[in-house]
Amino acid sequence: MKPEVANRLRLNEDLTLALLERFIRDEVDKSGFQRVVFGLSGGIDSALVAYLAVRALGRDRTHAVLMPYETSSPASLTDAFAVVHDLQMPHTVVPITAPVDAYFAQVDALLGSPATPLRKGNRMARERMCTLFDFSAHLAALVLGTSNKTELLLGYGTQFGDMASALNPIGDLYKCQVRQLSNAVGVPRSILEKAPSADLWENQTDEQELGFTYDDADEVLYYLVDERYSLDETVALGYSEALVSRVIQRVRRNQYKRKPPVIAKISPRTVGIDFRYLRDWGN
Repeated sequence: MKPEVANRLRLNEDLTLALLERFIRDEVDKSGFQRVVFGLSGGIDSALVAYLAVRALGRDRTHAVLMPYETSSPASLTDAFAVVHDLQMPHTVVPITAPVDAYFAQVDALLGSPATPLRKGNRMARERMCTLFDFSAHLAALVLGTSNKTELLLGYGTQFGDMASALNPIGDLYKCQVRQLSNAVGVPRSILEKAPSADLWENQTDEQELGFTYDDADEVLYYLVDERYSLDETVALGYSEALVSRVIQRVRRNQYKRKPPVIAKISPRTVGIDFRYLRDWGN
């Protein structure tokens, strides 16, 4: 990453951690809930969320759910357990192989062709979120999201899958900022140093699938989103037009993932258009 961009994106760690911990406490308390639940994959994003949740609420008010599929990397589960043991937090392991495979055994026969890796990965992500919201009902706990700003802007996530949650404490952190805070709170070194992966199929890596590195994405997104530069202005800084165009295309194409469903307006006051209030309106 270019030094000038790295400096601009570098966070005041103590202040940022205090703000995120306060955010979790305030939003959980305002909702009337006492606990949070989240998926713990063994990746850096969910690991940071785990540390933030325990720092904000204490381990007794948190619950991690580990949801491996049969092709998940064994190292992912090992890293997830490292976080659980370090934080001494409540957790449950819920393998998702059986429900995912049962679905495709039926649907593949109906459609006459096997599922693509994309369809199978999306199904895994949604199966995991279904599990988390079931745990939410069982534990009376809010679901914490684990998608960072880079992923949300690029649309690198599954709608109603890993992009779904009640609260997201890291959604305004670029990937490089997630790394910085993860290092600050003591996320295990094995997680900090491994290649980012959604672990939806064997040997998958995020950067290989995206076609560019997270550092490149963070830099370009910073100028496009935070500084509101145009394509030409960003290219003039020395970034390739192909990279900038590809990032812009992903941000635009995936806008629908970041918005609630569009409702056709019929009445004088329509949900999401004229009827818009804060989350805690009426309390």
